[in-house]
Amino acid sequence: MPAVPHDHNDFVQTHVFLGRGHARAESRAKWVAVLTFAFMLVEVAAGLWTGSMALLADGIHMATHAGALGLAAFSYFLARRYATDARFSFGSGKFGDLAAFTNAVLLGVLALIVAAQSLHRLLEPANVAYGDAMLVALIGLGINLVSAVLLHERHDHGHEHGHGHERGHAHALDGHDHDLNLRGAYLHVLADALTSVLALAALGAGLYFGIGWADSLAGIAGAIMIGLWSVGLLRDSALVLLDAEDDPGLAAAIKGEVEREFALTICDFHLWRLGPGHRGLIVSLVGATPADTETVKQRLIARHPSLSHVTVETVVCPACAAGKQ
Repeated sequence: MPAVPHDHNDFVQTHVFLGRGHARAESRAKWVAVLTFAFMLVEVAAGLWTGSMALLADGIHMATHAGALGLAAFSYFLARRYATDARFSFGSGKFGDLAAFTNAVLLGVLALIVAAQSLHRLLEPANVAYGDAMLVALIGLGINLVSAVLLHERHDHGHEHGHGHERGHAHALDGHDHDLNLRGAYLHVLADALTSVLALAALGAGLYFGIGWADSLAGIAGAIMIGLWSVGLLRDSALVLLDAEDDPGLAAAIKGEVEREFALTICDFHLWRLGPGHRGLIVSLVGATPADTETVKQRLIARHPSLSHVTVETVVCPACAAGKQ
């Protein structure tokens, strides 16, 4: 009897690990980058004209943030462009995390620059056209808020939403699937909004109460807050780039399920992030008899939607088998 041909493509794992809503996030990042760049030109010119340190610092922030937002948008393009490129063993989902790491470094550098400039202005005060500077800062704040709304729709909502008890349990555990690239873009916009608010408060203090040093103090306060955001984003993106296990709760749940339901011992376990909403899992199991690895794999995938690339292998322990006789 002739053999029935099989389509082995049914068993080939795909390696496209882009986040949900990738195209929409890419489009919004591009629009925010263009909007930020356009107003940055206006704000830097206004800061130089009015002599406001807080306004100039806000404009400088916008200049670098426009570049950072452009980098975020470009990383979305690269991830999509190389999503099926075989050179990337586990897909192109980490392009965004690389951009997030770069943006975190830029935020940290900016914080240092603004702090240094503000300290210099504190020691050497200068005349400020408060009224004109406040108008420009107010317009800048409006643009920042619009940009933040555009980027916040998917901010920290990149994980799967399951249904039913098992899916709901997985949803609770698979909670560290943020789009770090979008988070980096969002933090840049938020940093601009913060400096705009501080600039408005400082300019108002100078205009109505004659407190000229408030302008420099606002720059220092903004630098501290931006520096803190930079550290958080730097830590999270670095962990992803280094393939660290970033969700101990999910790892513990998977280990418990395997050992409890299949009576197997885990001898090797690797869980890491492949991209927004996607994780890879490689697990080696030891037991008295060979286990049905496909059953283990499918059950884990069904319970944890973020597991997109799973490899399960089993090793028979002769001593364990002898002990059962």
